[in-house]
Amino acid sequence: MSNNDIIVSLDIGTSKVRAIIGEINNGTFNIIGVGSADSEGIRKGAIVDIDQTVQSIRSAVDHAERMVEIQISEVYVGISGNHIGLQTSHGVVAVSNEDREIGEEDIDRVLKAAEVVALPPDREIIDVVAKQFVVDGLEGISDPRGMIGVRLEVEATIITGAKTAIHNLLRCVEKSGLKVKDLVLIPLGAGQLALSKDEKTMGSVLVDIGAGSTTLTVFEGGSISATSTLPIGGDFVTNDIAYGLRTLTDQAEKVKLKYGCALMDNAAPEVMFKVTRIGSNVDKEFTQEDLAAIIEPRVQEIFQLVRQEIKRLGYNELPGGYILTGGTMSMPGVLEVAQAELATSVRIAVPDFIGVRDPGYCSGVGILHNAIRNIRVRASSGGNSSSNNKKPVNRAKQNPAAATQENSSQKPGFIERLKNMFSEFI
Repeated sequence: MSNNDIIVSLDIGTSKVRAIIGEINNGTFNIIGVGSADSEGIRKGAIVDIDQTVQSIRSAVDHAERMVEIQISEVYVGISGNHIGLQTSHGVVAVSNEDREIGEEDIDRVLKAAEVVALPPDREIIDVVAKQFVVDGLEGISDPRGMIGVRLEVEATIITGAKTAIHNLLRCVEKSGLKVKDLVLIPLGAGQLALSKDEKTMGSVLVDIGAGSTTLTVFEGGSISATSTLPIGGDFVTNDIAYGLRTLTDQAEKVKLKYGCALMDNAAPEVMFKVTRIGSNVDKEFTQEDLAAIIEPRVQEIFQLVRQEIKRLGYNELPGGYILTGGTMSMPGVLEVAQAELATSVRIAVPDFIGVRDPGYCSGVGILHNAIRNIRVRASSGGNSSSNNKKPVNRAKQNPAAATQENSSQKPGFIERLKNMFSEFI
């Protein structure tokens, strides 16, 4: 396995921290390892306890390392939340090559020029996404590499975030002994993975329903155009179950995962389960119908809020409809409730890779998808990007004793050769 081929994503969510190891082999991409750990220290998508978050990251990374016997040192980290903002920008540069052929360096310079925008002191640029390039007045160019021109322009979307949230996230990853290769906006990566080219062009909404928050991202004209985060998610369903059945939150979560159904019509009255009630040692029996009666109104409310937020952002009807991802989408009946509440085309996006065929993995695989896309673009431009010259750090685990023995066996050999060289003079 070549070191260059291994990339790792880190998705730090409210309920789970996931480390996903991907391998690029002869142009094909595969998922070779997945590590998951319960998320501690995260509330509604925001870090509230650094030490607990660091422990969760280490647990997820250790799990992934044990699966494939690879030592992880560098990761692509996903970021999202209600602090994310988008603003449009414009950059212009003169083509630098004498033959006027546009190269990777020109594209880097024009994107850097687009980054020159006035920002409040508490905000920082996460990424710059090109909507279109313009070469000597010719618009609508998605990739100008190799074209001939004098003047190169870009219309870009600047993705910004709150410095506090960004630095706390980086701090957690670095304290867990990992190097951050790059920050990736989760909805951007997930959108590239889950949405077709037509859906992104015509206009559609990616809805990521996690445990602590729901992230809405509008794609239009082939690029990201708006994003928003609602502080509501699967944890609210769990809390409703805990109140409704008068049981502990941990038990309510287990019941939700095992027997949960978001649609009353699909619930089975013959499916029974017992829970221990708070303040009592006696277990009480409930049916799946009882559970669905609690879950369905909350799921309906989530999708009503989604629809209201999309209208607030200025979008009424998008031809591409809604594409749903996130761990909450694994529950039976959620798709039917979404179709009824959103009254348009709705589908669930699932990554098409062995081991991660679950809506909850869309974010983590999306981060990898975004990273691979950037790597391939740089590779196709001739490999003159500085990132290609970086020494890869993710590597196969090696026995320290064997490594020491190998080094010590090499040193005497070198000394022996020196002795032989000078033996004729002694």
